[in-house]
Amino acid sequence: MNASISRRLVFWLAVPLSLLALCGALVHYFGNVAPQVASVDQRLRRAAGDLTQRLRIDRGRVAVLSADDAVEFAVRDSAGRLIAGDARLAAVPLPTHGSAEYATVPVGGRRLRALSYFVATEGGPLVITVASALGAAGPAARFGFMSNLLWDFVQLDLTLVLVWVGIRLGLRPIKQLRDELAQRSALDLRPIVESSVPRELAPLAAALNRLLAMLRGGVQSQQQFIANTAHQLRTPITGMLAQLDLLVAEPAAQPIKERLTTLQDGIRQLAHSANQLLTLARADPAVNIAVKRQAVDLGAIAADIAAKYVDRAVQADLDLGAELQPVRVQADPSLLEDLINNLVDNALKYTPAGGHVTVSTGTVDGRPFLAVEDTGPGIPESERMRVRQRYYRLPNSPGHGSGLGLAIVEEIAKIHDAELRIGAGASGSGTRVSVHFP
Repeated sequence: MNASISRRLVFWLAVPLSLLALCGALVHYFGNVAPQVASVDQRLRRAAGDLTQRLRIDRGRVAVLSADDAVEFAVRDSAGRLIAGDARLAAVPLPTHGSAEYATVPVGGRRLRALSYFVATEGGPLVITVASALGAAGPAARFGFMSNLLWDFVQLDLTLVLVWVGIRLGLRPIKQLRDELAQRSALDLRPIVESSVPRELAPLAAALNRLLAMLRGGVQSQQQFIANTAHQLRTPITGMLAQLDLLVAEPAAQPIKERLTTLQDGIRQLAHSANQLLTLARADPAVNIAVKRQAVDLGAIAADIAAKYVDRAVQADLDLGAELQPVRVQADPSLLEDLINNLVDNALKYTPAGGHVTVSTGTVDGRPFLAVEDTGPGIPESERMRVRQRYYRLPNSPGHGSGLGLAIVEEIAKIHDAELRIGAGASGSGTRVSVHFP
């Protein structure tokens, strides 16, 4: 899994900040130690000058008349043999004759600052070493160094925590954009509102909007083709049906009336399929991004549509009833009419003669619903998800349906955030299809 941006930012900030904290502690340490060491070095130079003046050589023997008690010393010949002073004080290695060298040396459990230098005398060259204690400069400086380093890293930890919180808050717009896109359905191609995203995310939002616009254009072109085709088919089909109706009524056409009736049925089925294709094109959520919803009376619309099917029900020897309660929903009236039309049409088509079809509206658990129940053969439970698919029909289904009715109902329900339920009738037989609105 790829590392998060916030963790990467904290890591790349932690490394340089840690180095800066260490460098700061070192600068503070050497800033405190260096002046004290310089002061000791200056005292050693004065002590070395005084000691050189107090050297006396008598018959090849070197003697020191007196020395500063605060300064320890050792005098050695060129072979390194101790002539005078403290034997524990070792000479600092000198690179060349005539030069001086400073060093910090351990003596008796202490660390002394030492200065060694050459002195040419009548008895030969001598190596003189003077040393003085650094006092509290070393321990104090080390304590200061450690305390400063500890405090710097405490500050660093607090800084990184604040940086982490700041990064999390700063990246919140990215999370909001991600959540907005994640909550959308695959058919929701609305553009992202660029004014609602930070300036840094505006190019990303613009690129996504261009992609969404291309997808919308492709889907709309496809739907427009279907709609145009359905429109072009509907007009000539209606004319053909009118001419056939007149032809069937002619006495001269009686010998071929049966064939003409078959032709009528086929053209009516073609007209029905064209109308369903048009409805499906209008119901596709991809081209209904901004549905014009308004408060409508679901019961009143269902009553009007049920009334249109009364003649058809009588001709088919079916009892078409209605149990309608006034209930208001937020919906597109034209799409809602298409939904009810398809449910009633399906119920009348598949219910055998002598059966019942009931259209009902009301509320259940506080949610408005529309239901169409019939006493037909019913839909097996294993097929209730598949019948929602386009162009799918149950095996051995009567008639010549196109398999689009429930697919159209499903699409319109999705547009209105409603839930389509398919079950058995009240007596356990037949089919009850209901749409529950939010």
